[in-house]
Amino acid sequence: MIVCENLVKIYKAADLEVVALQGLDLKVESGELMGIIGNSGSGKSTLLNMLGGLDRPSAGKLYVAGKDLFRMSGRELVQYRLRTVGFVWQNNARNLIPYLTAQQNVELPMLLAGKRKRERAVELLDLVGLGHRRKNRLGELSGGEQQRVAIAIALANEPQLLLADEPTGSVDTKTAALILDLFQELNRTLGLTIVIVTHDMALARKVERVVAIRDGKTSSELLRRKNDDLPQEEEEHEELAVLDQAGRVQIPREYLDAIGASGKLRIEREEGRIVLLPAEE
Repeated sequence: MIVCENLVKIYKAADLEVVALQGLDLKVESGELMGIIGNSGSGKSTLLNMLGGLDRPSAGKLYVAGKDLFRMSGRELVQYRLRTVGFVWQNNARNLIPYLTAQQNVELPMLLAGKRKRERAVELLDLVGLGHRRKNRLGELSGGEQQRVAIAIALANEPQLLLADEPTGSVDTKTAALILDLFQELNRTLGLTIVIVTHDMALARKVERVVAIRDGKTSSELLRRKNDDLPQEEEEHEELAVLDQAGRVQIPREYLDAIGASGKLRIEREEGRIVLLPAEE
């Protein structure tokens, strides 16, 4: 569903250049439910904006559902945002129009795509558990209910890919768990590909794979390991470093500090292993 190869994004403001992504590699399979984590400024939201067709890469390759987002015209990007991808924002003000009812909000993207289907809007609100609140406006819904309406809006035009930027960032822990359960259910029942950007490591218990971005690169992946002896909420995970196309790997700072490494490392091959040692003075 998603292929990113050596993806670079540079923002320019006056004489200042900020490199948000520095050769990021990522592949996401069709029907996968996965998370992206990273510190503030790591590039995760920049990546999501490019996957959503809201921003263009500076260099590299970016394909979503077989479409080359690097070469799309402005008109093609509009159609892509309307029909291929759905977006759920952390800030509900970006998801919902306050003077419309929940049902009217869900109908709006269908109207923009030239196909108003009232029955489809009601069906989607039922799907997210809010059929009974379809006549309510924004001020009459809780934060969690607003976010579930936002998910229904994102699904209105039957996208192939659902993107969520910190979807649980503005709700309490209990509501966050309900929203993540909903994503899991949508992935299972609709076969929808879902990518969630978050800073919450609890997300790792809800998805099969979590990709960590550090300094604008894909640095590691956290994979769920099946263990029938453990309850689901305590499942084991295995963290793997990501080797990019140039053979580069990012070593976490705490690992380097533990061996007193700075500046340069000695690399040795030993019985099928690669060993990193602090450089001798």
